[in-house]
Amino acid sequence: MLVGASRQVLETLKVAPNKAADFESFWRSTLAECIDAIASPLLEEHPTPMKNVRVKDVTVSGFNGDPIKGWFLEATSAEDVTPCIIMYDGYGGGRGLPHEWLFWVNVGYRVLVMDTRGQGGGFRLSDTADGSYPRASQTPGFMTQGILNKDDYYYRRVFTDSVAFVNAATKIKGVDPSRIIVAGGSQGGGIALAAASLSDKVFAAMPDVPFLCNFKKATEMVDTYPYHEITLYCRIHRNEVDQVFETLSYFDAMNLVTMAHCPALISIGMHDPVCPPDTIFAMRNNYAGKVDTAIYEYNTHEGGSVAHQLVQAQWLLALLEKSK
Repeated sequence: MLVGASRQVLETLKVAPNKAADFESFWRSTLAECIDAIASPLLEEHPTPMKNVRVKDVTVSGFNGDPIKGWFLEATSAEDVTPCIIMYDGYGGGRGLPHEWLFWVNVGYRVLVMDTRGQGGGFRLSDTADGSYPRASQTPGFMTQGILNKDDYYYRRVFTDSVAFVNAATKIKGVDPSRIIVAGGSQGGGIALAAASLSDKVFAAMPDVPFLCNFKKATEMVDTYPYHEITLYCRIHRNEVDQVFETLSYFDAMNLVTMAHCPALISIGMHDPVCPPDTIFAMRNNYAGKVDTAIYEYNTHEGGSVAHQLVQAQWLLALLEKSK
């Protein structure tokens, strides 16, 4: 079933960003105060039965110096220097196990995977705690953690971690620091958009069916999780609805991408009941850089699934060739 407006309407529909006056200064100060720009990632050899891939256990200094785990993978036959794909995971997932991230290694790139702090209880392992941060009343899940204060909101930490991983990638041997690509699906797509918006070191972004776009519209359109966590919170905290969406505006990819200038390939499933196309088009149509879109007319939240990886690989190869 088509979710929301038709593609013909959404292609040109412009939804105005709802950024607060201090939006950009908030993010500048967050990154300046909460990331150690000179910290180098810690990489330790990780045993693997894979014969053609080297794996390193990674620790990156993230938000407020918190140790964020990850994986770094490279083919034993990799060229001396290659682009690096940074992968961010979907809601409830984390870095998982190394062999879950082999596609881009086989294409010929190095891969850095960011663990998602505090998650990993959904479908893929995580090894990173979220730390001791203020947590007032909230709906179960992550969407409303600290939602009454932008300084305390959960995704302030996650988005800062994502930028720390971009910085870390530029310092790893074998990685071309001018060819850092951010990618991920659903929540991972939203985090990739944040990284592309907040870091000037990102060469390209490949967010699939991205989450964390146009929060207000999402809660009005669907009762599916994770957006439904926000709806449930607002049902109970009736007098705090305005504050909820004011906080969320600082983390809405629709607002963040007005600062994103790297090329992007964005995928959309027109039948997606989790991240409805209206919300993704609202973000896409505000993206400051050049955007290509892969639209899957009859797909839901899987978007183009594994077939889309081939589209991404072709798109990225052409972009890299053009940039030589």
